[in-house]
Parts: sequence; structure tokens; C-alpha cells
Amino acid sequence: MDGKRISASPRPCSGRRVHAKKRPRVDGFVNTVKKLQRREICSKRDRAFSTSNAQERFRNIRLQEEFDTHDPKGHDYLELPFLKKRSKIIEIVAARDIVFALTQSGVCAAFSRETNQRICFLNVSPDEVIRSLFYNKNNDSLITVSVYASDNFSSLKCRTTRIEYIRRGKPDAGFALFESESLKWPGFVEFDDVNGKVLTFSAQDSVYKVFDLKNYTMLYSISDRNVQEIKISPGIMLLIFGRASSHVPLKILSIEDGTVLKSFNHLLHRNKKVDFIEQFNEKLLVKQENENLQILDVRNHDLTEVSRTEFMTPSAFIFLYENQLFLTFRNRTVAVWNFRGELVTSFEDHLLWHPDCNTNNIYITSDQDLIISYCKADSDDSSLEGNAGSINISNILTGKCLAKIRASNCSPKDDCCCCSKKRTYASRIRNTVAEALEDITALFYDEDRNEIYTGNRQGLVHVWSN
Repeated sequence: MDGKRISASPRPCSGRRVHAKKRPRVDGFVNTVKKLQRREICSKRDRAFSTSNAQERFRNIRLQEEFDTHDPKGHDYLELPFLKKRSKIIEIVAARDIVFALTQSGVCAAFSRETNQRICFLNVSPDEVIRSLFYNKNNDSLITVSVYASDNFSSLKCRTTRIEYIRRGKPDAGFALFESESLKWPGFVEFDDVNGKVLTFSAQDSVYKVFDLKNYTMLYSISDRNVQEIKISPGIMLLIFGRASSHVPLKILSIEDGTVLKSFNHLLHRNKKVDFIEQFNEKLLVKQENENLQILDVRNHDLTEVSRTEFMTPSAFIFLYENQLFLTFRNRTVAVWNFRGELVTSFEDHLLWHPDCNTNNIYITSDQDLIISYCKADSDDSSLEGNAGSINISNILTGKCLAKIRASNCSPKDDCCCCSKKRTYASRIRNTVAEALEDITALFYDEDRNEIYTGNRQGLVHVWSN
């Protein structure tokens, strides 16, 4: 999942909108032909094979390794007392056999899956508090977004470091990004992997700027104090202006050069709060308090309404570009919708652990066919120990649970690191499987290695693999 916005707010929260990663594009003509083939034959002609393949991939997955982000001796160079304390994992990113784990306190550690050792901490300055991570696959680098005590934690600073430098234990070999921008509250930086762009907002002068994610060149700026919000979709940006009593002015811009493609007003119910306005390609989604969901086709102004009793305001969205669908999260449940306003999928056995949608606990595969989530364990699981949940792997198009990692999956007979003496590094793992499945606060799936990484409240990272 990509498309992440980091705000300069001292109390950050997860954004409502998340972009699911797109598969690499081939030649445009070939891609069009393939789309037509899929449409004429079947959108998922190999669905049965894909399902069985997914089940096999996750069938024997087990707890294999444990990393610790807390190191009292290794933290000696840090100045801030709270950086030296054990803290929960809030974000995990994996790239090139390196696992990056960020704690709530602001410490980020890099671990090698080749040596199963910590490589280094990424906090270059002793007063640096890292707020978020972004892997830029365009140039194989990791971007850290930080605040600093010397700046009274008031503005965001971005830094990019090549993965190869981090592998060598040289996190200070990177360089700063967007130094000309004043990213103080309510300023922000948003990384959009789908379009290969970076959007910054400088609240000081109310200017939005768009940069190229490949080389960080500034492409264009938008200076308009009436712009209330900007939403990014494939190829376009939606500018939402301050609402009038009965409508909200909107503009659709080309993401490449900022050219205005369309300007229009969308009618609103008077005196009703706007719950959300979202853009997905040519579809505009608008929901007001206690009103129906409106899906507007901005090309021909065709309007579809979904009853407010059928579609209630979700806490978050994930847009699936490959499948022309979107996920909604509400009250620990996940649902899949199409842009005709129809409910496509309700997931079985998929009650999310966290009541608020924490997208760091959810992973969508690049083919956008699987969702991996931290869920409530079965109430009838007799092997349930303590407060353990489960890691569920479900098919997005059918809602079927294909595999589940839970405490009962690992018995004393299993050859997993928590109970087998055959593995030389087993002694490093302090948690049992049940303990590793308690209080998971971050989750990431490495599709190349077929490994799931989870982090918990103790600052421990667990590796689950075959």
C-alpha cells in the first residue's frame, strides 16, 4: 500500500486514504490488449490456481526469527531520554533483504535477513525523532521523515539514503530533501508511489509543490489559499476548495504538469457536514452526514446514489487500481465495493484486532488479490493463550480466508524456531508463538521472500516464513 501522507502535527494519525500498489506497467498498447483479453475472457481466469497457490504459500509459515529494536548500549549516543526507552513498533518496511522497524518513540533500526543481525540505527542526529519511512523503489533508497528537538519538533525534515549505504552500516551517507520547504504544522509531505510524485504543503505561504519521486526535481507549484485539500489518483489530482452554502468548488488537474482538466461545482445539502470527498480516476465519491453516498462520473455527470443504510461512513479507504474496486474499513470489518455502488465482498472470519483502522497492520499484495491483516482469533480456539490474535490471509475478490497464522498452528512437534533445537539462533527468540501474536502493532509482507514481519508493543520484530 502506497500513497502516504505525513503531517507536521505533533500528534500524527494515519491518513484516511491509502493507495494500493500498482503492478509495473509494460508497453501501453500491450497493456490495453491484455485488458481487453481479460474483459472478453474472464477478469480472473486463473482464480482457482491463484487461490490454491496462495494457500500453499502460507500453509507452513512459522515463527522463525526475532529482532529487538531496543538496545540500551546502542542508544547511548541519543540525547533524548524517551528515545532510550523500550517502545512499540508502529511501522515496518522491507527492502532488499533489509527489514526496517520504526518505534513510536522515534527510533528506527535496520536488520539484515542474510545475517539475522541488526545493521544499524537510522537516527543520524542525537536529537532526531523519526516519524515515518518510505521505500523509494525508483532509486532504491529509504526516505525518513523526522522532527528534531533543536527545532522544538515543529517541522518535518526529509532525508534519503541509498539502501546500499544502509547495508554497509552508513546511515549518515544520505542527503536532505525539500530543504527549501517549510513543513510546519499544518504542513505535510505526501509520497505517491502510484504516480511517482511527492506532494508538499507549506502552510507558511499556502503553497503546494509537486516533485518527481525519481530525482526529487520540483515540477510545479499550486498557490491558492482557498484550496482546502488535495486528493491524488492515478494521473490526476483533485483540488477541493472551501465550500459555499450549497456546493463545493472542485478542480481536476493533471498530476504530470498541473494543467487544469476540469472545473465544476458539486451540489451539497445545506447545513450538512461533509464526511468525505474522494476521487478515483473519473469517479467522485461524496458523502455527507446522514445522507446517501453519491458516486459521480465527472466525464458525463452520471450520478449513482447508495443508501445511507447500506453504505455508512468508513474510517478509511484503500483503492484497488488493478481491480477497479475499493475497500472500506468500519468497526473492525472490511468490505469491498465497486464504483456502481455495489457491495462485492464481505470477508469471512476477518474481524480486525484494532478498532481504529491502522493501515500499518494491513498489507495488500501487488496483484491486489490478497489482504493480510492482524485479526481477532477464533473464540472457540481451545489452544488460545493469553491475548493472542491471528494473522489472516484472505482473498479480496471472494472474501474467503485462505490461511491463518495462530498459536494452534505451532505445536511442540513442529520444526519452528520457538520449539526446535535444530536451529542455531533459536535461543535469541524469547517469545512463544502465542506471545508473538499478542499486541501486534505493525505488519508487513515481503512478497519476494514470502515472509511476514510483525512488530509488537515490546519493540520486538518477529519473522514468519516457511
